[in-house]
Amino acid sequence: MTSACKPQQEERSNPAGYNLQQPEKFSLPESLLEVSGIAFRKGNSDTIFAIQDEDGKLFKLAWNDKKQKNVSFASSGDYEDVTIMDNRVFILKSNGNIYSFLPADASGKKVTDVKENKKLLPSGEYEGMYYDSLTNKLIVLCKECKADKKLKTITGYILNPGEEKLTLISTFTIDYKSRAEKKAIKGNLKPSALARHPLTKQWYILSSVNKLLLIVNDEWAIQETHPLSSKIFNQPEGIAFDKIGNLYISNEGDEITEGNILKFVYKP
Repeated sequence: MTSACKPQQEERSNPAGYNLQQPEKFSLPESLLEVSGIAFRKGNSDTIFAIQDEDGKLFKLAWNDKKQKNVSFASSGDYEDVTIMDNRVFILKSNGNIYSFLPADASGKKVTDVKENKKLLPSGEYEGMYYDSLTNKLIVLCKECKADKKLKTITGYILNPGEEKLTLISTFTIDYKSRAEKKAIKGNLKPSALARHPLTKQWYILSSVNKLLLIVNDEWAIQETHPLSSKIFNQPEGIAFDKIGNLYISNEGDEITEGNILKFVYKP
């Protein structure tokens, strides 16, 4: 008597405290099929703030509840990430323009007082932005910039998040030329989102194109690389942590798959 062989599970590495193969899944409403960024305010996971890359709208919803509210802040365009400081919402457009407004203004149907910061960043394609409460700075990563392609680096920009106008303070680079990193990173690295772990203080950088999660230290040196399974992560575009360290990664959907947010419980 023979028994059917069970297919072997794909072995993948995990960051400390997480199992990236066992998420809790929240399927998003149709309006967020192309979800491109997610955020929490002060790490509170009771409200999920999200954007998608076609409409100039900020969405608000609760975990496992497809009812959502949204407010218009701009005309349609390619919006890639959202992040929230105490008294300001910031939204990144793919061309590097950054929109900002007060959270209180997001309670109606349309935001009436929106600041648009143009030409702060060099020409390129941008997808990842994060407000770092530890330094009170706004961090933006370039997804595709001319210089990075040749040098095998990612350029990052540090901005001062003033209420009226953003100002560029400095730049940094994440280098992935080393032999170990070349082995893990095929081709050019194209970051799609970033967030800082509230407890370990490490940076988690997501790349949808490379299907990869990187962990980076305060000096922007790569410490770990974790390939992501395409069976679990359809198109990972957004990343966020709640205040107790649970990790959330949003995925765009397609003709077959709904957009979703995957939650990975932190077990240190």
